[in-house]
Amino acid sequence: MTRRQRRLTLIGIAAVVLSVAAALALSAMRDSIMFFVTPSELAAKPVEPGTRFRLGGLVEQGSIDRDGLNIRFRVTDGGANLPVTYHGLLPDLFRERQGVVAEGKLDASGVFVADKVLAKHDERYMPREVADALRKQGHWQGEAPK
Repeated sequence: MTRRQRRLTLIGIAAVVLSVAAALALSAMRDSIMFFVTPSELAAKPVEPGTRFRLGGLVEQGSIDRDGLNIRFRVTDGGANLPVTYHGLLPDLFRERQGVVAEGKLDASGVFVADKVLAKHDERYMPREVADALRKQGHWQGEAPK
């Protein structure tokens, strides 16, 4: 084998190893992706119970019911709403008519069981996906996220 053939063989092996590493990394990232949906999108295209996703919208006025660390509320985007249950401490800025993103699963009865709740942190911030979805439906007039 000449020097040139050895070099080409090494380059070929390195390319295969890099390709396999990239494929494994992309496969690992695919498993950690969570989709964002609004209550209206969920009503139009339901997901199977047990599927993990992010739910975003506004906390519906008059829907918060606290029982110790168990909290029940509804998330709305103006077109539809979805009941949410959460066990734990909520962010300090969590309140009615404020933007919220909840991560969790839909149970068999149609209630979203959240294991993480995120609330907006100041008067101008709202996650881009929530703001775009609410703006599209005409329920939020704030500034476009940067």
